[in-house]
Amino acid sequence: MYPEAHATSTPDKPAVIMGGSGEVVTYRQMDERSNQLARLWRLHGLQPGDHVAIFSENQARYLEVMWAALRSGLYVTTVNSFLSAEEVAYILNDSGARSLVTTTAKADVAAAALGDAPEVTLPLLIGDPDPRFEPYVAAISTMSTSRLEDEPAGEMMLYSSGTTGRPKGIKRPLSGKAIDEGLMISGLVGGVFGMDADTVYLSPAPLYHSAPIGFNLGVQSLGGTAVVMESYHPLDALRLIEEHRASHSQWVPTMFVRMLKLDAEDRQRYDVSSMQVAVHAAAPCPLAVKRQMMEWWGPVLWEYYAGTELNGFCLVRPEEWLERPGTVGKPLIGEIHILDDDGKGLPPGEAGTIYFGGGPPYEYHNAPEKTESSKDPGGHGWTTLGDVGYLDDDRWLFLTDRKAFMIISGGVNVYPQEIEDCLVMHPKVADVAVFGIPDDEMGEQVMAAVQPAEGVKAGTELEAELRSFAREHIAGYKVPRRYQFLDELPRLPTGKLYKRKLRDQYWLDHERRI
Repeated sequence: MYPEAHATSTPDKPAVIMGGSGEVVTYRQMDERSNQLARLWRLHGLQPGDHVAIFSENQARYLEVMWAALRSGLYVTTVNSFLSAEEVAYILNDSGARSLVTTTAKADVAAAALGDAPEVTLPLLIGDPDPRFEPYVAAISTMSTSRLEDEPAGEMMLYSSGTTGRPKGIKRPLSGKAIDEGLMISGLVGGVFGMDADTVYLSPAPLYHSAPIGFNLGVQSLGGTAVVMESYHPLDALRLIEEHRASHSQWVPTMFVRMLKLDAEDRQRYDVSSMQVAVHAAAPCPLAVKRQMMEWWGPVLWEYYAGTELNGFCLVRPEEWLERPGTVGKPLIGEIHILDDDGKGLPPGEAGTIYFGGGPPYEYHNAPEKTESSKDPGGHGWTTLGDVGYLDDDRWLFLTDRKAFMIISGGVNVYPQEIEDCLVMHPKVADVAVFGIPDDEMGEQVMAAVQPAEGVKAGTELEAELRSFAREHIAGYKVPRRYQFLDELPRLPTGKLYKRKLRDQYWLDHERRI
């Protein structure tokens, strides 16, 4: 189902409540506004299979934009709201987006990006009048609120970076079904996590991430209410659980860490007993943190392991995790294969690259070589996210490392190659390696080992210069927080960087390397 059905049966029920402002969007409003935007796009010639994008902070109209695309057969890309203009322009061009929806808060970055994205012919702005954009509210207000005559189901095409630099769009084929035949995410949040029309779902994370946007859409497809935080603060999250009697939620471990660091008085100030299922994913959760959260909230923490690719999906319920601390579950989607570097299967207890088989098909947009490189060497068509782990004797999955040195900081994926490609362009840099080092709160922080160019003096002035240079070209959260200057980086005779030698020294006293 989707908002149209709930707009008929429960028109005045909140589809969205913004946690900070309290702004409410009802199902009637969600349905009518998404119809209007779908009609506006169709009026401008967008047909099923075309692409649109949204570049926005968490705000009340975000989800209506998503539904407008999904009910008119379009691919929609949620652009990371912290990206630079250069990064946004790349995604707009790579996806072939013909319309961009943005906001006053992001207008300057969006306008700069659009200067390098000529295929975007309909830039829409939610917020104050701005001559660089079409006014979103005024533009859709001219359209009928009735549904399109045909409503083929669209798809999200979200971007996930990789070890080869630029992010790639994860593209699944359009189903060919009508939108009212349902979305896969509806079955997942309903069938697995027990969500339904009575669900009140607290969403504390940025909506551009794949899990938050997917879960919010799933909740609304079932007729529940999404309480969306503009930004995360631990005390606000606890307040909203009590205020709205939230039954379900989704988190990253960093959020748990910040809640646990609150004073005991603050932690006990709000009633969280309504929480039935608190899902966490996106980054490894320290065992002690998970135990403390379950001592506080009860056994309500459900964990899953999956990627935006959704080539597989592992789940572990609270009681199962307590029996096997550290596991990320068994597969509900796909089957698991643990392979060595030659593509041979490994027995229980031996760590190797994790491959999934039997999951839904996908490809990396405009990157056939990346699509092929994700497949197993044996030609079975199994695919990997680049993670390393092992199965125990009962085939529960445990993660041990990331083959591609991806950094997860605060639940956000940070890819070293992209940062290295930026820093190495600085004239004072001869060589650079970027990797993650331990951070008690964020899980990992970004570190850069730099070999200065000949004759360049290492030190705080060079560090400040590199930090400023990086901020001009990449998003702030990707800019290394720490720098190490070396006379020469360790490279093999083949020229391959021996990054593990740099990285492992920081992880010696940690129970696992992620």
